[in-house]
Parts: sequence; C-alpha cells; structure tokens
Amino acid sequence: MSKTIRSMLVLAAVAFLANVAGIAQTAGAGTYKAKCAGCHGATGLADSGLGKVWKVKPVTDPAVEKMSLAAMIDITKNGAGKMPAYKDKLTDPQFKEVVEYFRSLMK
Repeated sequence: MSKTIRSMLVLAAVAFLANVAGIAQTAGAGTYKAKCAGCHGATGLADSGLGKVWKVKPVTDPAVEKMSLAAMIDITKNGAGKMPAYKDKLTDPQFKEVVEYFRSLMK
C-alpha cells in the first residue's frame, strides 16, 4: 500500500472517530457546558468559583437528588434564589435535555 493511500486512510479514520465522539455528546451536555457549568461546575459538584461563592448545592446533595425532573425543569425555567430564569433563553426540549444531563451527573 502506498504511503499516500495509507495517510488518506488514517486521516479518514481520525475524521470518522472525531465525528462519532461529537455525536456521543448529547445536546444537553453542550447546553449545560455553555449555560450551567459556570455555577454548577463541569461535573455538577458546584466546585466552580461562583458555585463556591454562592454556595450552590452539588448534584450529589440529598435535597437535589430528591428533586423530580419536573421540579428541576421549573427551577431552570423560572429561576430560584441566585439562579436566573432561562425561560426566554431555551426551548422546552432544551430544558428537558439539560436537566436530564445534569441528573446524569448524579451517578
């Protein structure tokens, strides 16, 4: 096999794997990273600067773990305490996706 063909095959494989990795990241994960991680932390542990200052509860807090999906969506839409409302910034499917992603961090 010539060096050029081998290089093209390797490049195609890398491009394919990069695409698969991108698909594996859910839409909720992207929204979380863009809108939530600044306060809730990358892993939901509220270990960001703002999370610590504002004493945000981590995803592992028993009170957070007990909350229903609907309750979390409501808080995300309408805000609570220092958390701003996102009702005009996200769609209903985005609210569900981002909260489901956040809840997946409990595991």
